[in-house]
Amino acid sequence: MPRLSVIIPTYRRSEILAECLCRLERQTVAQDLEIIIVSDGHDDKTAALFEKSTWRIPVKFLEVPKSQQGTARNEGIKHATAPVVLFIGDDIFLEPDACELHLTVHESVTTPVAVLGFTTWDPSVGITPVMMWLETSGWQFGYPQISEYSHTLIPENLQHRYTYTSHISLPLSEAKKNLFRTDVHLYGWEDVEWGMRLKNSGVHLYYEPRAKALHHHRITLEDSLKRMETLGQSAVEIQKKVPEFDRVPKGWKLLCYRVAALLPTMAGRHRGVFLSGIARSSEQK
Repeated sequence: MPRLSVIIPTYRRSEILAECLCRLERQTVAQDLEIIIVSDGHDDKTAALFEKSTWRIPVKFLEVPKSQQGTARNEGIKHATAPVVLFIGDDIFLEPDACELHLTVHESVTTPVAVLGFTTWDPSVGITPVMMWLETSGWQFGYPQISEYSHTLIPENLQHRYTYTSHISLPLSEAKKNLFRTDVHLYGWEDVEWGMRLKNSGVHLYYEPRAKALHHHRITLEDSLKRMETLGQSAVEIQKKVPEFDRVPKGWKLLCYRVAALLPTMAGRHRGVFLSGIARSSEQK
């Protein structure tokens, strides 16, 4: 029986996915893994990777009708057989001991935990100034903000902000009790909403920065601004479904966003388009 099921939603990134799988083959606990690939819609090139599988680790390839990552992850959970599941993206390249470190934490703690690994940009894609800003500001990954909680639990009131589904593991039993929403159609925040439910069900978040991964994805300033506007729209859409969702700025925080948006800085430009996305969704009520 496998000790860890690695669930990877994917769509039309066959070459990157193939490298992701190669990194999994090199894991120190490769013999204890099962890999579950869920294609979010059919793609010929992705399917071809598994027609005559030569992978040295057990791989299950599944397809779901085009929807979004939540549906794909739920399908992976349905087929997982290991006691622990690890969610990663198809562009996440794990370091060789990452899976082993995830398992070590789960086997050493007595309380239900989700284990967050550390992810940074893959230098091979060419790191842009906006990628550097996204990493340090917390808008992409907020690891600098939780460095003091390395190798321990993140405070309960903060943990839902860091349940990054690109590199996180938890007991299969908890994953089955906390499936991903399937009614969220815009990019962003679904992992925060999922993290809120994990917290409410008594699952704590443990940060293990030694479990490292590279994010093989290049983002330009134009990409980032477009993504940020979508995040604003998505925040409003999720708040309509989950009133306690806390990522839509209000009161003094909203005022600070508006003031910052007047500045011609990286932070100012991103807050400006984020507010534009919020306004666009709010007008559609």
